[in-house]
Amino acid sequence: MIRIATPADVPVLHAMIRDLAEYEKALHEVRATEGQLREALFGERAAAYAHIAEDESGEAVGFALWFLNFSTWRGVHGIYLEDLYVRPEARGGGYGKALLRELARICVERGYERLEWAVLNWNTPSIDFYEALGARPQDEWTVYRLTDDALAELGAR
Repeated sequence: MIRIATPADVPVLHAMIRDLAEYEKALHEVRATEGQLREALFGERAAAYAHIAEDESGEAVGFALWFLNFSTWRGVHGIYLEDLYVRPEARGGGYGKALLRELARICVERGYERLEWAVLNWNTPSIDFYEALGARPQDEWTVYRLTDDALAELGAR
């Protein structure tokens, strides 16, 4: 079952975000707190959204956290999937596909023309899963990022 996250889900979302970071060998990079997550998803200026995948007993076994982007070429919004995660013991149960299906449904319903995300190059199980759904890599683009000191230095000029 896929449902929209509620404020009561913040602790389990935070825990699964940490689990995902550990899987991606980047737990040391996680700084987000439950308070920050609550504000981003449910605060006065909420800018992100989350869906929860639950098993038959109602336990959260996965999530999708996303936000709106905008295509200047198409002139409409799209969804950028920041994180998709299914707990290892629940993988293969259709939860990841159900989460992506829900985001695709939202895109179609609202007239959004893109559902996009990034995947680590070494994560072949996820790459295989996404390609089996019809997703294709956009390997003519390279993602750039400013953080920490470089971001502060550029922003201070």
